[in-house]
Amino acid sequence: MSEHQNSEIITKGKIDKAINLLKSQKPKEREDVSDREAIRKMRRYIEKLTSNKYGYSYDEVSEMLKDLGINLTGGRIKYLIGELKKNTRRHQKKNQGETTTKQVLIESQSEPVDTASEQNPSETHSKPESSSRGKRKNLSLVNQQHNNQATPSARTDTST
Repeated sequence: MSEHQNSEIITKGKIDKAINLLKSQKPKEREDVSDREAIRKMRRYIEKLTSNKYGYSYDEVSEMLKDLGINLTGGRIKYLIGELKKNTRRHQKKNQGETTTKQVLIESQSEPVDTASEQNPSETHSKPESSSRGKRKNLSLVNQQHNNQATPSARTDTST
């Protein structure tokens, strides 16, 4: 069993002061960073040097950094740059997909309603324009537009 230290009595006032002290603390600045973080910060400059315009190899960049005490092999630098590029592409694709979905919803809501087609809902089916989206998504967009334009009594089940 552990021994208890003989300490002062802890009062509620001391606890409140301790909480305020702990809340007011700022994060410590770390002196050292991971190799991944270091390459992330230097990425644009490394890519510039290893481009065709400058023509340095990753091993040559490694030698430059070694003089500063950054001991990373050319292969490690190349690997980390590749990982950073891959993560950036994933992030951009994810954001691009969200933007495309939002744009489709906004565009479909802001389309003017044709009063002539409201009278005969069967004429509202038109062939979807070809785009980068799949056929199934295009058809669901056409069906959604059709359902938005048709009156509730004239709606028909278009799912197959």
